[in-house]
Amino acid sequence: MISAVLGGIAGYGSGPLMPLVLVPIVGAEPVVPIIAISSMFTNSARVSVFRQVLHVRLAIIAFAAALPTCVLGAWLYTLLSGRGAAIVIGTTLIATVPLRRILKRRGHRLGEKGFAAAAAGWGLLVGGTSGSGVVLLSLLLAAGLEGTAVIATDAAISIVTGMVKISVFAFAGVLTPTVIVIALLMGAIGFPSTFLAKWIVTRIPVHVHTVILDAIVIVGGSVMILGAFKA
Repeated sequence: MISAVLGGIAGYGSGPLMPLVLVPIVGAEPVVPIIAISSMFTNSARVSVFRQVLHVRLAIIAFAAALPTCVLGAWLYTLLSGRGAAIVIGTTLIATVPLRRILKRRGHRLGEKGFAAAAAGWGLLVGGTSGSGVVLLSLLLAAGLEGTAVIATDAAISIVTGMVKISVFAFAGVLTPTVIVIALLMGAIGFPSTFLAKWIVTRIPVHVHTVILDAIVIVGGSVMILGAFKA
């Protein structure tokens, strides 16, 4: 529930937090499929409560760019945990925060072509990992979205990529009864928590919410780097 509330406020949450709980219980292999299924509940709730600020055009661009690479990433998900990749991704995420702020002051932001190219790279990552929501978060911020628009658009994109991942996992035979039951329980708990998150977010000024999102990007990148060195 805590993870779902944080996710509703930040735009992501269960990806980085839930593996800490799930790995000791079920092992590492089923974690990505479990989170893929449970996130369908929480992302559906986020789209529902923040639908008025959903940026449909950016969502469609991300769908089209990320779907092919998401399929590939899901198929290769057990092979995509290299230390070097985590360090590069984490460092890039941290760098996007000051870079985005500098470009915003100068009147620049990530255009649609750049966003599409970056979304394609994110598709490969999201297909094979459970904590890559922070990458999409940073891309949407760089494209000029703020506040709840980031949460709604992120959730809509994640629903489609989640469906792709689940389909690939089902085809590969990794959706065991245990995986499905745990995922459904997590989803049932997480869905109502999103409405609590909305109550909190609507009482936070946009500029404060943006600072929170930036902080989460930095923390997420730092966690990736530290995890790589500990591996």
